[in-house]
Amino acid sequence: MKNLECRISVIIPVFCEPAVINGTIESVRLRRGGETAEIIVVDGQAEAETVAAIRDNAVQKLHSEKGRGGQLNRGAAIATGDVLLFLHADTVLPPAAFERIAEAMRDEGCVGGAFDLRIDSPRAAFRIIETVAGLRSRLTRIPYGDQVIFIRSSCFRTLGGFREIPIMEDVDLMRRVKRKGWKITIFREPVITSARRWEKEGLLFGTLRNWFLVTLYLFGVSPERLARFYR
Repeated sequence: MKNLECRISVIIPVFCEPAVINGTIESVRLRRGGETAEIIVVDGQAEAETVAAIRDNAVQKLHSEKGRGGQLNRGAAIATGDVLLFLHADTVLPPAAFERIAEAMRDEGCVGGAFDLRIDSPRAAFRIIETVAGLRSRLTRIPYGDQVIFIRSSCFRTLGGFREIPIMEDVDLMRRVKRKGWKITIFREPVITSARRWEKEGLLFGTLRNWFLVTLYLFGVSPERLARFYR
């Protein structure tokens, strides 16, 4: 991709998100470069209500069995972009996201990366979570899915895509990137993600539970066992 603008495929896994999906797609289209981006939405709900609600006719709509890893792989299988960007339906990209990714991809040694995290809430406690997330991802070089991971499509396919496991598919992918010794970049510009899960579960419980599960996973506990605590 030397001296060329890269084509980015945005893959959005969804489950029961008809109320937000059009806003998510519109936010992608409003980003500089997003108006021509390939957008693929993969619905894991049997009734496929989310893809049925999509108004943008240029969006590619797929159905898959429920499971984020499998849904992301299904979208990646038909993606034509040089770079795959995995976006949660409740997350908004920074204004210059596509330009920044294109700049990073001009470095042939860089295979992908992610963004800093901002949570859409004025509560001060969320600022602590955001700071910890930024420090953790820079120290470990393992960003999480809510930071919007992107990766060269060729490297993604070399890795064999996401493991189709109940949870931790994002951590697993980035651990494999790290084991390869591949370079990633983490942008200071934050994505903005909804606070809805924290608000539903309780901020302290949700945060500590997430940290606890990741720690157990890194110590070898299987995703299948951990998924029982992430309902």
